Amino acid sequence: MMHRHAVYQQDDEDRAVSLRSSVSAALIMAGRVGSDSDLVTDIESPADEDGVHNSFSQLINEQSHDLHDVIEMTPFDLQEESRDDVVCLEAPPYQRSDSEGPQPTDHLIEERWSSDTLKVLSSMPSRTIGRSRGAIISQYCNRTMQLRRRRQSRPSIQHFPRSARPSIRGYLVETDGAAFEEEENKRERLVNNLQNLSAHDRLRMLRAMPLSLAEKKELRMLVLNKAEHSVSQNQIPCYSQLKYYIIIALRHGWYGWLSFLSSLQLWQTALKRVGGRFGTGVLSYFVFLRTLLFFNVFLFLVTGLFLVVPQAILHSEHNVTVNSTWGLEVLTGAGYFSHSLLYYGYYSNQRLQTSHKCSVPKNGMPCSSRLPYNMPLVYFFTIGAAFFITCIILVYSMSKSFGQSFRIDKSKGLLAIKVFSSWDFKVIKKSSVKLQRANIGTQLKELVAEVNRQKLKFPVLQQLGRFLIHMLAWIMCLGSTLASVLAVYYFSEHMHKDLRSRALTNSSSIVLKEASLLAVPVVVSSINLLLPGFFNALAWMEEYDSPSVLNYVSISRNLLLKVSVLGVLCYHWLGRVALDPHGLGLKCWESFVGQELYRFLLMDFIFMLLDTFFGEFLWRLFSQKALKRKRKPVFDIARNVLELIYGQSLAWLGVLFSPLLPAVQIIKLLILFYMKKVSLMMNCQASGKPWRASQMTTIFITLLCFPAFLGAAVCVTYTMWTISPSAGCGPFRGLKTMFQAGKLWVQDLAAENPDLHWLASAHAYLVENPLFLFLSAGIFLIVIYFHSQVVDGQRKIIELLQEQIENEGEDKKFLITRLQDIHERKRGVPPRRVKGASEDSSYS
Repeated sequence: MMHRHAVYQQDDEDRAVSLRSSVSAALIMAGRVGSDSDLVTDIESPADEDGVHNSFSQLINEQSHDLHDVIEMTPFDLQEESRDDVVCLEAPPYQRSDSEGPQPTDHLIEERWSSDTLKVLSSMPSRTIGRSRGAIISQYCNRTMQLRRRRQSRPSIQHFPRSARPSIRGYLVETDGAAFEEEENKRERLVNNLQNLSAHDRLRMLRAMPLSLAEKKELRMLVLNKAEHSVSQNQIPCYSQLKYYIIIALRHGWYGWLSFLSSLQLWQTALKRVGGRFGTGVLSYFVFLRTLLFFNVFLFLVTGLFLVVPQAILHSEHNVTVNSTWGLEVLTGAGYFSHSLLYYGYYSNQRLQTSHKCSVPKNGMPCSSRLPYNMPLVYFFTIGAAFFITCIILVYSMSKSFGQSFRIDKSKGLLAIKVFSSWDFKVIKKSSVKLQRANIGTQLKELVAEVNRQKLKFPVLQQLGRFLIHMLAWIMCLGSTLASVLAVYYFSEHMHKDLRSRALTNSSSIVLKEASLLAVPVVVSSINLLLPGFFNALAWMEEYDSPSVLNYVSISRNLLLKVSVLGVLCYHWLGRVALDPHGLGLKCWESFVGQELYRFLLMDFIFMLLDTFFGEFLWRLFSQKALKRKRKPVFDIARNVLELIYGQSLAWLGVLFSPLLPAVQIIKLLILFYMKKVSLMMNCQASGKPWRASQMTTIFITLLCFPAFLGAAVCVTYTMWTISPSAGCGPFRGLKTMFQAGKLWVQDLAAENPDLHWLASAHAYLVENPLFLFLSAGIFLIVIYFHSQVVDGQRKIIELLQEQIENEGEDKKFLITRLQDIHERKRGVPPRRVKGASEDSSYS
């Protein structure tokens, strides 16, 4: 017996050494993972890794000694062993299933643990959080005391520690009467300390406490009642009461003003209704439409204040009688509109001044020396400044949206946040409650669908067949796009020759001539309407599993079509019309290009109306009445978004030739929003496969910035720097290029004031030299690149932190299984191999 006891004791010491070595190995592994996060100090770790490791190591050491003592003192009893084997960790509800088939559960949950192992589990820090109210109250009583002392010594609050989920490790649950009395004393001290804090600090401390809302409310009421009692005992002076009431009134007024500003947000209720019923994918379309509306409002305000209003007030020399064309000028933009503020040719090239005259100098300065309104200079710099500011806004919006949408947010974590903390308890109106409930329900469906979505695996032959189908679909899309581009190119060339022959013969009537101008816009709009339907049919044949992938593919194909058609049209306007305006009989080719863009914009709007009526309304009636189906069409996000980008590209291209074209785009977007919303509610249904559009807004802004805005800016810059303006109209008549307006103004300033001769050199090096333009574009690209790299670095840090959290969880599982293994060996039972621990047994 003595020999056997010595053997057992030696085995216990060996196993204790093995346990310590395994703990050290696990902590070293976790430390290696944590060392990578020290590369970036700006990202705050979700937990104190060193504290977690030290506390966990201390806990294991303590429990290993207790376990050793328990094992030495516990007799080897079969009843004890059977009683230990009965204890089992129950699986959580979301992992239970009534089905008889095997369920993928955690290997730790499947095991039956001994009472000693359960003792270790119950005393782990993660298992004790939220169980001891006394520990919580004691901890926050100390915190409030420390904060109070800090406030008395230093009134600044910048060193106030951020309290996330507090740790109360080390506290035990007390259930006897003395513990209850001690808890009440701590509670009283906590109330006293909270009372002595400021209102802001008190609110922060109450929010940080891991207590229920009822307990927090009770603590707050105790603090307020005690404060009122102390106030009644100490009579507050009148001026303090007046100051208190003034502060309360100002705070209520400020909150009311913020609520009023929030209610003024455009289409807020309508967007919530759309998002609650159809999901974030369809909602992203309407949010993008509102963004385009804001861009056009900005353009309209800039051109209206600096170009249209001064020209209308200070100068009006165009009194031309135009023959009416039976209202056809509303569609063509010609006729009466040709000699109006709508187009470039109406604006003067003179320095505008007020009409009144003065004969006596004022303040020794004659009237002629007053600064006039230089229309050519203002026109040039207004268009340039509008594009520059729009570029800055687009780059900022794109970078901000990129940083928000490409975060590493796991769907399970977002699902938990949406379930437990998404409801707004300030909503009390019945309609708002229903709207919020529908919105949260739709988002939960999307998140659940994303969590449950799995990538399908197909056999090799089936994968080869799907690849061939995809290749065939892309070949057909590219072929149809190429055919459409060639059709637009040759048809525009034919109409160009026809316009030249009519200008030479001058035989056709005015009505027929203006009606023929609608031919090219009608053909282009027809292609933009019909070809996306062909793309959708090919996508239906491809059978994409994910709705998001289907949308991205559709966006790519429609974008290729729109960009190709716009490229051909820009060549038609700047390469044919602008280079030979006299052959077409045009006195002002800029106004003609502005009319073309007006016609394209209007025809695009008309065809969108026809698509909404025939493609959604009539199809819904045909499906329900003739086919006897309850299914409605699904809203085509890709095609509708690309239509918006196409129309906005036309508006940006035409702002140089038609300063009031953004006003036309504003009217179009306003009508389009309400029309699409009504059609969506009546004729469309939500997608059968819910999906979360986490990056759709970012992709829309990116497409708006690079293909659309960048192409329009290049065309406008090319026109200003290279093409000669018309000699008989517009603010740049008589100049070789529009760019010379700024150069002549600098030369005039240098001639009048010799001290400003440096402006000519600065203008030559900074504006005339294209190197400055390339440097500016390069700086923008560098800023975008660095921002994307910063976001990518943040994503990598977040991935490392998430991996570290997962590794720490695996370390805990490993240590728990090692404890159970030691217990079984102490009892003489053959150790059971547990998944995850058998592979790591080499550490011991």
